[in-house]
Amino acid sequence: MFENLLAEIRKCTVCQEYLPLGANPVVSAHKKSKILIVGQAPGTKVHQSGIPWDDQSGKRLREWMGIDTDIFYNTEKIAIIPMGFCYPGRGKSGDLPPRKECAPLWHSQLLKLLPNLQLTLLIGQYAQKYYLKEKVSKKTLTETVKTFYEYLPSYIPLPHPSPRNNIWMRKNSWFEEDIVPVLQTKVKELIID
Repeated sequence: MFENLLAEIRKCTVCQEYLPLGANPVVSAHKKSKILIVGQAPGTKVHQSGIPWDDQSGKRLREWMGIDTDIFYNTEKIAIIPMGFCYPGRGKSGDLPPRKECAPLWHSQLLKLLPNLQLTLLIGQYAQKYYLKEKVSKKTLTETVKTFYEYLPSYIPLPHPSPRNNIWMRKNSWFEEDIVPVLQTKVKELIID
């Protein structure tokens, strides 16, 4: 059943007419996954490779988590389910937001089949707004990330690790000083057998 659902997602063409590069859903999960990463949507590099977080953003995310690529791509440990499974196209200031069809169509079906999840990393405002819903009373992503402890033990909200966020990173040095060590500790607790 789980493998059938993943195969169905990977064949999805629901919003193909709106996708400049066509449909190429990117998802990675296993019934045993303990950590879920919910990001935005694949960029062009990930669209081409079909490998989630196969870019500079992924490199930084792995550094934040304190893990290497072998652990990151071990689906028995980490599931990767973006808000939009396909590259949405380019806008004026970067990639367009994730398509709105994906999360409501697929996320709840997938989550029902991932009983071992213990921590969800919510990367960026789209994932945070979708998953935290009424729990989010913060006005900005920065405030949500800064008060991450309010969402533990289930969630850790994170900024997007894109190099485009370097200015945000410089302005908010507390993130790498205070939150990254907590993130690394939580990740290590869950992935070491």
